[in-house]
Amino acid sequence: MAKLTKKQKEALSKVEKGRIYNLEEGSALVKEVNTAKFDASVDIAVRLGVDPRKANQMVRGVVSLPHGTGKDIKVLALVTPDKEAEAKEAGADYVGLDEYLQKIKDGWTDVDVIVTMPAVMGKLGPLGRVLGPRGLMPNPKSGTVTMEIGKAVTEVKAGKIDFKVDKYGIIHAGIGKVSFDAAKIKENAQELISTLIKMKPTAAKGTYVKSIYLSSTMSPGIAIDTKSVN
Repeated sequence: MAKLTKKQKEALSKVEKGRIYNLEEGSALVKEVNTAKFDASVDIAVRLGVDPRKANQMVRGVVSLPHGTGKDIKVLALVTPDKEAEAKEAGADYVGLDEYLQKIKDGWTDVDVIVTMPAVMGKLGPLGRVLGPRGLMPNPKSGTVTMEIGKAVTEVKAGKIDFKVDKYGIIHAGIGKVSFDAAKIKENAQELISTLIKMKPTAAKGTYVKSIYLSSTMSPGIAIDTKSVN
């Protein structure tokens, strides 16, 4: 196990062992215990009482964070020429089609989100092996396959994120930066959690939100009281 630095030990000492914090306390504490020398991301991990191996218990969706993620999201719009101006006006970082399809085929994936049109999805199919593992394959459910290209690009740039429960039943998402006010971290977390609660599968039995942890890059996790977010 790597030896903890003085700063890391100090940060760890601020998180009371065995204590579960309410969301307001946790949102403030995650800023205090940050030890990174850069503007670290604030992440949330929500363990749900679902069995993701069963299709009727899969939890996947999108949420628009009220204060954004604090990250400059690089968007690629794979569109036909008639939609290029709309994508550029909305703020897409890269706009085009065939030249970018070739770049992706050659291994280029230096973007955060890809937005495209239904008519283009057939061309993206063969690139699933490249895009799928990186979470870059556009999906109608996340709003990234649409004819409303401008709206989709604007929403992604403003802080719309997609999420999907992993094989352990956990949702992981970035909900801001440590430079955010604690209130903004709290409100972003609340927006995601309330969205998850609304999406509870009817097949899920027992406790739905089992645990919640907040953390920032290289900082200890902070347990959040699930009752404080309902």
